[in-house]
Amino acid sequence: MENLLSLSFDYLSSCDGVKIRKGLRQLEGLLAQICLSRTTTAAERRRSVIQDGVSKSRPKDLASLSEDPAFREFFKLQEGFEWNVAIRLISCLERLLGKGSNGQNDLLLVSTLDLLRGILLIHPPSRSLFARDIYMNLLLDLLDPSSCPAVQASAILTLVTALLEQPNITRCFENLDGLLTVTSLFKNRGTSREVKLKLVEFLYFYLMPETPYAGQNHVADEQAGLRRSSSKSSKVGSGGRGKTQGDEGTRTTEEKQRSLGRYLNNVEDLVEDLKETAPFGASFG
Repeated sequence: MENLLSLSFDYLSSCDGVKIRKGLRQLEGLLAQICLSRTTTAAERRRSVIQDGVSKSRPKDLASLSEDPAFREFFKLQEGFEWNVAIRLISCLERLLGKGSNGQNDLLLVSTLDLLRGILLIHPPSRSLFARDIYMNLLLDLLDPSSCPAVQASAILTLVTALLEQPNITRCFENLDGLLTVTSLFKNRGTSREVKLKLVEFLYFYLMPETPYAGQNHVADEQAGLRRSSSKSSKVGSGGRGKTQGDEGTRTTEEKQRSLGRYLNNVEDLVEDLKETAPFGASFG
């Protein structure tokens, strides 16, 4: 597994789009082997074709995934700097973002964000990377109005995944004027309808009661020696985003409603709708 990761990382560190795409596909293949079950018998393969029209693998049950030797090995490798996939994908995003917006580059940005979301879901401790200003700023940079709608939509979903059960990262997002970034994009006339819908979904998610992740996050500490001089992120940050790390305390929906109300009208309507529909299974006391 280390050899495959090493080869993929070499491709991801390239400036050549073809090599980057190859590295992303190799990582996708590795994750597919870990997370998907293969149909082992002819009868199962025929049943898969009949039900779905194609022969394909199915996701493994989450309960059994944690007991899978390959998954356990992969998870253990993610705990350290050398083999952590999330940090390599973030570095790849930085380089792609510096190339500007064009068709092929945008496709690579979307593919990298998609893969990053998968990593953050199967290895929650990697989310702690976004407690650092420099990496949170990178996600916020992708929400620039000049970005293509597909990149904006994918960045919103990745932001949700990074904030999931991570109140300290949500505080970092707030301290870096993340609410201003999100609401400004929502109010921008040039923002596509699809992106605006995803932004509304994000605001519902943001206003939900906060639940900290039960596990311990060590990845950010492992990355402590990794520094970079911010390019686009530092420029944007110096123009308005703060540079203060958030604390780990949780905030109530009412507190977040007041914060969001500084940038958006009728937030109380969003909160009432959230309480009535509980779209993400949220429960309000």
